[in-house]
Amino acid sequence: MTPRARRSMRRVLAAALLLAPVAALAPVALADPGIAAVTVHSSPGGGQTYSLTVQVLLLMTAVTLLPAILLMMTAFTRIMIVLSILRQALGAGQTPPNQVLLGIALFLTLFVMAPVLDRINQQAVQPYIAGKLEAGAALEKAVVPLKGFMLAQTRESDIATFVRISGGKGYATPQDVPLTVLVPAFVTSELKTAFIIGFLIFIPFVIIDLVVASVLMSMGMMMLSPVLISLPFKLMLFVLVDGWSLVMGTLAASFYS
Repeated sequence: MTPRARRSMRRVLAAALLLAPVAALAPVALADPGIAAVTVHSSPGGGQTYSLTVQVLLLMTAVTLLPAILLMMTAFTRIMIVLSILRQALGAGQTPPNQVLLGIALFLTLFVMAPVLDRINQQAVQPYIAGKLEAGAALEKAVVPLKGFMLAQTRESDIATFVRISGGKGYATPQDVPLTVLVPAFVTSELKTAFIIGFLIFIPFVIIDLVVASVLMSMGMMMLSPVLISLPFKLMLFVLVDGWSLVMGTLAASFYS
């Protein structure tokens, strides 16, 4: 393989390393420095043929796991659940639509995960591009910042639960917790945190619904839907207190409080 082709392949693998640190679950398969990403064979007619090796196959497999990585190993789950509960509390039907909520959750996730991605880039991607680290060592270094983020958001009780389920006896340090235990514990903690935040957001809107329903009952307007009357008041309250800014700021700050 020409030096230019090797540099191009190294950049492709580095980009995948930044997006898919979960591939560290299989560092042994990638650690052999003797496995070339692409093997070049000279054909009898003077041409060249290329064959992919196990390393590229594992890389392509890791890319297919990116949606699961986004959902289960980042801030996306908490943000999306809170936004969905907020929309339900407002009672505005499908406004904002699902596409808008997904877009907000995705870019807010990138904002929250930016420090983690920067550390992965500095500690693993750039040394790998410079040729100072092999693929296996780079993947092991890339997963460390991600594990640190997940451990900071995961309750010890949730980790203990999955350690007990797996039959383990505990670990000396938090960094020793494997991803097979940390990921489900992290998701469980994120679900609990998201529902707590959603509950606190829901309370003011429930109070408005109760006040409107009581007023309508006292006026004898029992056939008029309280939801129809309370919706403008909830929207007005949410806009007056700058609700979107408060929710976004609170969500982002909840990961680094």
